[in-house]
Amino acid sequence: MIIRKMFKFENAHIVRFCSSRRCKTSIHGHSYKAEILLESNFLDNAGMVYDFGLMKRDIGCIIDSFDHCTTIFSGDGAEYKNDLKKHSARWIEIPLNPSAEQFCRIFFVMIDRLLKTTQMQNGEREVKLHSVIVHETDTGYAQCFREDAYNAKMGEVNLNEIVFSEGVRAEWEDEELFEKIKLGKKIVNPKEV
Repeated sequence: MIIRKMFKFENAHIVRFCSSRRCKTSIHGHSYKAEILLESNFLDNAGMVYDFGLMKRDIGCIIDSFDHCTTIFSGDGAEYKNDLKKHSARWIEIPLNPSAEQFCRIFFVMIDRLLKTTQMQNGEREVKLHSVIVHETDTGYAQCFREDAYNAKMGEVNLNEIVFSEGVRAEWEDEELFEKIKLGKKIVNPKEV
């Protein structure tokens, strides 16, 4: 069975090297929607694949980190990156060009690791990330599956190269969440949310 939860976030970026002149030369923003699809052959004690309240907690924190944020490509010039960081409290620097496709891949790797290291508390079993869909506009989206997320031909998603600004980290309920995900440390679900 597959379940889906949609999250929304506002984000600004420049996508270098693309064909669209406006997109590659001007900072612009989108009202994104991220759909997270989880699957399992089992249901928990409540007859659910995974409680939407639990999804909202940690998966929601990951997506919300990108909300009202500027995403910066680490391959961009130092002057540009420093100017953005100087004028924005909420920014994220990533090692990949910030396209909808790369957002999908980054979200997939982060959420996949989160699920693998989470100690479930309510009978959840074999909960896996099926796919991630990121809607950049009303008419365009990218969908990432496991083989896409870990496909080196599309660039490596190296979580050690992702930097969240202090403005983003200050809003995390669990200030160690990203470190736990990166290092594969155990995350224990609460018994109630």
